[in-house]
Amino acid sequence: MKLGRVVGTVVSTINAPDFDGRTLLLCDLLDPSGDAAGGYLIAVDTVGAGPGETVLILDEGTSARQVLDAPGAPIRTLVVGIVDAVTIAEPTGRAAAT
Repeated sequence: MKLGRVVGTVVSTINAPDFDGRTLLLCDLLDPSGDAAGGYLIAVDTVGAGPGETVLILDEGTSARQVLDAPGAPIRTLVVGIVDAVTIAEPTGRAAAT
């Protein structure tokens, strides 16, 4: 899973039939603090996200196709949630596992 911010939509007049009726969103990738992480993804919207919203992105082809129940679709990346808040836990003082 990745965090992203919706910055726009992608329109394609010619595409695979699996994309018919689906909205494609252009998402900038974010780090956990909400800052730009560099890079972007084009994702199929499954939750009705809009520009400016922080979203949860599933970027695993097989999982994405399972969510859509479309095993043969050429789909890799989905927006699967709209993020209300991200909370980063304070360190507990224990040594990190390596």
